[in-house]
Amino acid sequence: MKLTFASYNIHKAVGVDRRRDPERIIAVLREVDADVIALQEADLRLGDRASVLPKALLDDTPWRVVPVAKRPRSIGWHGNAILVRRDMAIESGEALDLPTIEPRGAACAVVRHEGARVRIIGTHLDLSGLRRRAQVRALLKFVSECEGDCPTVIAGDFNQWGRSTGAMREFGDRWTLITPGASFPSRKPIARLDRLVASAAFSVIASGAHHTALSAIASDHLPVTATLELPNI
Repeated sequence: MKLTFASYNIHKAVGVDRRRDPERIIAVLREVDADVIALQEADLRLGDRASVLPKALLDDTPWRVVPVAKRPRSIGWHGNAILVRRDMAIESGEALDLPTIEPRGAACAVVRHEGARVRIIGTHLDLSGLRRRAQVRALLKFVSECEGDCPTVIAGDFNQWGRSTGAMREFGDRWTLITPGASFPSRKPIARLDRLVASAAFSVIASGAHHTALSAIASDHLPVTATLELPNI
């Protein structure tokens, strides 16, 4: 079984032209056409943390939102949201708290597709770097305490420049670090801040940063993708 995972920091739907344009973000998502999408900065930061992507717009897409929100107008938790294709069965959705100086968290979903259970965690790690290692440790502890052996992908804006330095060392040998390509800033990307990490069950088929005329202006980050295979399915 092959699935394409994506991670996209949508910058609250504000593009590099300083316009908030949710429809433009949806158009980029359609370009990417991934099976599972982890979004960062999907909710407004203040007030009732309303989604920057209207639910009416999302209802007209191939994806549905995994229910992790704790607020009625939100689609995520601390800006992290997960979209999955409508033919996937959502077994659970959960909001995770992370050790933090500034508000940070993660969204977790377990889905079933073609007979396989897969866990996806979307996150946006600490900008300062002071709590990034602790946040990765918290995610790994959560995964280790979950029941059953469920192949897992952690995707998001890791705010980490080095591919295997700093907080990325916490993953160890049992995880595959996937750094698809430079994704920030979107017009002339030089930093590989957006990435995915897959548990040992997965094989990596392909990965890359999605750089098009539209994605270069829709957000200050580019989407990144990885196509992964479960060999025994």
